Amino acid sequence: MGVFPVLLLAISAASFFQSAPTASAGIGFNWGTLQSHRLAPSVVVKLLRSNKIGKVKLFDADPQILHALKGSGIEVMVGVPNELLFALSSSPAAADSWVALNVSRYMTRGGVRIRYIAVGNEPFLASYQGQYQPFILPTLANLQQSLLRSNLSPTIKLVVPCNADAYQGTLPSQGSFRPDLLPLMTDLLSLLNSSGSPFVVNIYPFLSLYQSPDFPEDYAFFSGSTHSVQDNGNIYSNSFDGNYDTLVASLERIGYGQMPVVVGEVGWPTGGAASANATAARAFNQGLVRRVLRRAGTPLRPNSPPLDVYLFSLVDEDQKTVLPGNFEREWGVFSFDGQAKYPLDLGYGQLRNAEEVNYSPSRWCVANPSKGVGGGVAAAHVERACSAADCTALLYGGACNGLDEEGNVSYAFNSYYQLQRQRAESCEFDGLGMITFLDPSVGNCRFLVGLSDSAGSSRLCRGFCGFWAVFFWVFFVFRLMGFS
Repeated sequence: MGVFPVLLLAISAASFFQSAPTASAGIGFNWGTLQSHRLAPSVVVKLLRSNKIGKVKLFDADPQILHALKGSGIEVMVGVPNELLFALSSSPAAADSWVALNVSRYMTRGGVRIRYIAVGNEPFLASYQGQYQPFILPTLANLQQSLLRSNLSPTIKLVVPCNADAYQGTLPSQGSFRPDLLPLMTDLLSLLNSSGSPFVVNIYPFLSLYQSPDFPEDYAFFSGSTHSVQDNGNIYSNSFDGNYDTLVASLERIGYGQMPVVVGEVGWPTGGAASANATAARAFNQGLVRRVLRRAGTPLRPNSPPLDVYLFSLVDEDQKTVLPGNFEREWGVFSFDGQAKYPLDLGYGQLRNAEEVNYSPSRWCVANPSKGVGGGVAAAHVERACSAADCTALLYGGACNGLDEEGNVSYAFNSYYQLQRQRAESCEFDGLGMITFLDPSVGNCRFLVGLSDSAGSSRLCRGFCGFWAVFFWVFFVFRLMGFS
């Protein structure tokens, strides 16, 4: 019997014993961890609770984060990274091991409220050229069987977060899934529907604005637009509704028009592009939050808003790739240290900042004014510093783009110095750097002070220990599969 029939039988059996759990619509946050300065997970959980944020979406199943979430009552979506899809699709034993290690051991009284497992992260992205498509259904089958054997299937649902490029349409009502995805998507939707799982989609009006010079800026926000779109009597005054209803039409076209939808990622960056700033981010996210709180629908689903909406993202991630754009490291509503970057009301008043943040001492590395910064030596050191540390704030659209030459060098030196945990030798730069106790920040350009070793030790272990943990897990999986 093939993968698809087996999985349908497994899901049908689970549905027979217990229907899918229901949850009130709410606002959650994506919690990414690609940071050189990482807050202690316990501090982040306190930040979430102090702001009454009841849902988080993770991109893996970080044991430190899951341990910190124990007893918090926060609803969690854990993730299977794309890199693990092949291993999990190839071996039921590997799926059992993954569920036992990353799910079952946390599902105890006073444990973690894991609600979803995200199978892959945008695995159908067109730029992947089908790389992960063959592994999705087999991975779902193996994980579903593992959940059944662990008596977790009625409680935890499998989902597949999709980028909005999975569907297309000139107008919302003309929405349809990409032709190359249609057979796979039809099977996937059947499985999701049978298990009571929602369709998870990531929608980014900012990217539509960033990628198209002809895109009307006011159409990206929620305050009305002079460029509204009319479609079969429906009027769309913002990009989010238009994109969402294009998905709804795509679902309807293959018979799943009533499938619930979760918005897995949506947000606006605060730097790195002309349209990326704190004012725009606040306007977009506050407008979105108001819609969620009043449970506003869309023209095609006026009475059925998204089940949940996860803002992207909780904190800035300075280790993300900037290939899509310099804005990639500045999606956070909070800065790396848990400080709100702009006022935002999630329904309980303005955001509260993180507390008990352990900073490094208040000292910075700057260019030594007596040495000068002209010439190739300083430029070479800046290039070396910025190849390791995050200097995107110096680039177009960044908060520090207006610094003079000495300021640029100082910012680069300090970014590297903080990355190196303020080791004195990391500020040498052949005598061009010097340590100062006077904050060199200028206006909105903030020269950061990193987090102390006590807070950063989890990052250091995560980079080293995490690599070896994955290495030995994959090694174990291949042993189970019979490879030597």
